[in-house]
Amino acid sequence: MKTFNGSRLKSARQYRGLTVEELSEKVNVSKQTISQYENGKISDVPFDRMLSLSKELNFPYEYFLQKNTDTVLTGSTYFRSLMKTGKKYRLSQIKKMEHLAIIYSYLREYVNFPALNLPPWIGEVEDPSEAAKMLRDFWKLGKKPLNDIMRLAEENGIVVTMFRTETDDIDAFSQFVEFDGQEVYLVALSANKTSAVRLNFDIAHELGHIMLHEWSEDEEIISREQFKEKEREANAFAAEFLLPEDEFTKDISLDPINLNYYIHLKNKWNVSIASMVYRSCELGIITHNQYQHLMRSMQIKNWRKEEPLDNIMASSQPSLLSDAVELLLSNNIFSPEEFVNEISDMGLAMNSDELEILLNLPVGTLEKKGNDSKKLVDLKDLKR
Repeated sequence: MKTFNGSRLKSARQYRGLTVEELSEKVNVSKQTISQYENGKISDVPFDRMLSLSKELNFPYEYFLQKNTDTVLTGSTYFRSLMKTGKKYRLSQIKKMEHLAIIYSYLREYVNFPALNLPPWIGEVEDPSEAAKMLRDFWKLGKKPLNDIMRLAEENGIVVTMFRTETDDIDAFSQFVEFDGQEVYLVALSANKTSAVRLNFDIAHELGHIMLHEWSEDEEIISREQFKEKEREANAFAAEFLLPEDEFTKDISLDPINLNYYIHLKNKWNVSIASMVYRSCELGIITHNQYQHLMRSMQIKNWRKEEPLDNIMASSQPSLLSDAVELLLSNNIFSPEEFVNEISDMGLAMNSDELEILLNLPVGTLEKKGNDSKKLVDLKDLKR
């Protein structure tokens, strides 16, 4: 007979962003009992109570009877809004990424994903702008505008996903994981904010963390000053990566104090007007007084909330994981039900709707029927 795994209950609770007290109120059980369940002091959990926990947390009851998966090692998680986002919300996102990492490791048994393609000097270059220039060279991007940075990241082996968060304070975050000796970087974007230029900057910012920073330290205990410095460095990396100094200077110098001209450049560089105005000041193209004047003008025009073109410029959606699942389903490797069962058999029982959220799949994808013949497929065979 399988034993109730208290650490799985704790994981599911944290995944849902609940405290022990909040969960105890929802299932009408004392918080002391919930704590004893989680700490393993009570392992004989009545089945009806297990079902109650399952329903409230939206995890199959089998999840609480499975052993922990220890083949995936996680490192630091970088949150852009660390100082203003509640710990339980951050922990909820970390748990989602840990589950996603396990699912990704399972998918690799059937799908050949793009290999991680990062330069050997990763983490060794201290100057953010220089690191951005070097990554552009390594990926052979030249100094041209980046039309689809989402796809660029995925094609170079970085796993990107997007899902709604419980708070708008979370813009994006990144997580380092390692399994079977292979390093993987996961980037999660908030679906709460879907401006194309905002997503572009978020991805470039997370690339900055990947290129510049240590992934073995605890971000919860660093000082406010250390956190701000890391964020400043990631922003500086993103600025140079998205707006290379030489080429952007040539463009913006033609009319640097005309906001309408910035609209034209936004369409070319796929970067927000606010970011380009800041970059212009940073590069000494406009004075600080001119910068302040332009920002006040944007405020008067109500551009700080929604800029021109925000409702027109299309944002890419992460597709690496969803393409992998769709490939398995369309090639009859699994039916939707079999895919969900396969993930469960490998040690991570999850409901289909939750898998759809994590893998950025359309609602209902894993409810469809299919056949069950298994073979290895190559994600690079997909027609994009």
